[in-house]
Amino acid sequence: MSDITIIGTGSMARGIASRAVAAGRTVQLLAHEDRAKAEALAAELGGTVTAGVLGDDITGAMVVPAVYFDASKAIASQYGDALAGKVYVDITNPVDFSTFDGLAVAAGTSAAEEIQKLTPAKVVKAFNTTFGGTLVSGAVSGQELDVLIAGDDEAAVRSVADFVSAASLNAVVVGPLRRAQQLEQTGFLNILLSANDSLPEYQWNSALKFLPAV
Repeated sequence: MSDITIIGTGSMARGIASRAVAAGRTVQLLAHEDRAKAEALAAELGGTVTAGVLGDDITGAMVVPAVYFDASKAIASQYGDALAGKVYVDITNPVDFSTFDGLAVAAGTSAAEEIQKLTPAKVVKAFNTTFGGTLVSGAVSGQELDVLIAGDDEAAVRSVADFVSAASLNAVVVGPLRRAQQLEQTGFLNILLSANDSLPEYQWNSALKFLPAV
């Protein structure tokens, strides 16, 4: 058994797994297809990380598919009832890559809400406003990263917030799962800033930060 199952071997998988190791959590890392990639990343991360491939039994109580929206939907459908009782962390930004001018979900919904329709797991939105590279260190310009969290199940939201805090990040719970609609628009804006060649200082190494009044 493990605390967290992370699916994927890309930059977001690396970043979230790095934070999980820093938090002292046990990690099951599943590659989408190539087991060797998961084994290589697990060896790099150190800590208590086991490697496998998509299709293996999921051992984590928390599942984080670090993949694009369509792949995340497929994972939810593939595992079906095996996800019952688990916390499913949706990190996706459902960008319409055909136009790169908006999101590929209808107005009035979100990727997280669409995934919740497919799975008996408790879906929580988180990490969609952070970049993988910044998660490796957990900070930008000396400021710990804010992780914005939304979900309908109080215990599931708390488990994600507790993980975020243990990983030396700042957990900001923004409300119910429907708030994922605003989080995904915010994530898309962050992507647009980083993809803008005229703003090189923001390119994939920036972070959103909400500063409380003191």
